[in-house]
Amino acid sequence: MSSPPLRVFLSAEEDEKLREIIAGKEMPRKAQQRGEVLRLSSRGWKVEQIAEYFKWSEETVRRTINRWKKEGFAGLEDKKRTGRPTKWKEEDLAVLEKKLESERSYSSRQLKEILRKERQVTLSERQMRRILKKKITCGREQECQ
Repeated sequence: MSSPPLRVFLSAEEDEKLREIIAGKEMPRKAQQRGEVLRLSSRGWKVEQIAEYFKWSEETVRRTINRWKKEGFAGLEDKKRTGRPTKWKEEDLAVLEKKLESERSYSSRQLKEILRKERQVTLSERQMRRILKKKITCGREQECQ
């Protein structure tokens, strides 16, 4: 005996809010895709069709739909990931940005030392370069993912 097709039924308000989430820039890309999965499901798309469209596994689509049914809008967001907490905060990056706005250029070693002395944050040069590449240069030169 097979189970009935997995499908979402959205109210007009839910559909409109999901449409806004998909079109907006506030939510991460993955959350926007989850919202689109739900809207497609509510329009009668089958799990197999949605999975093919997004190039996801059918299990991922099912998990997305089931999370919506269980958690609603909260189910769109990524779960907390395990791992070591970050040593730095956004305020630390603001200090670096101010330093980088001056005409002087800094090496990652110098920036690392600035953070250590002024903010008591200890990072490796490699981590410093990774953070700078991801956080600071993205806003200036290109659109980051």
